[in-house]
Amino acid sequence: MASTIYAVLIADVMESRGRADLRSLLGKKLVAISRRHLHRKLIQLPYSVTAGDEFQTITRDLPSIPAVIEDLRVALRPLSLRIGVGLGGVDGRIRPPVNHLGGEAFQCARQAIESVKTGKFFKFVMLTAFVSRCEHFDKTINLIYGLHDTLALNITERQWETIREFRETPTLEQTAKRLKLDNSTVSRNLKRGYYWQLQETVKATESLIKCTFS
Repeated sequence: MASTIYAVLIADVMESRGRADLRSLLGKKLVAISRRHLHRKLIQLPYSVTAGDEFQTITRDLPSIPAVIEDLRVALRPLSLRIGVGLGGVDGRIRPPVNHLGGEAFQCARQAIESVKTGKFFKFVMLTAFVSRCEHFDKTINLIYGLHDTLALNITERQWETIREFRETPTLEQTAKRLKLDNSTVSRNLKRGYYWQLQETVKATESLIKCTFS
């Protein structure tokens, strides 16, 4: 078994059958996101569309995964995603395209995305799941993301738009100007869109990953 642990992320678009332009829209968005995430060294290979509504990536920087998940959810709106993350070894050299690679991390990622689809872990709806060799880690991070996803499922498109703009220009004044809203509306959209809770999820899960796999 490989000594280096990688994180493989598999995502698929929910309710994709109703979008005739899905592959074109997804491809264009993923090109821009790949460029940004590679520049920030959050991922090692560009996102690769492996089916009409599914794409993958891989990283050795395990703590970057929560930030990647958050950015994908925001940047790909109005598309909604199910995301599975697998942690483990990878067979062979890490080289594109990512869907030609294999190994434990890919097997775990596939288990994770299938668990999201089937509702394996909880009696409530999840959008995100992790599978690794560490059972305690899996239980903890999946509970955190289960609660996180309960909030995310209730965010409106207007609130997602405000979150996206605030991430680009992180002051109320700049965001309000770009959206042609007043400051109080921007602040209210962020609070009602659970923005601050989403940020704390990223921080907490980054710390949990570092503690578990460092």
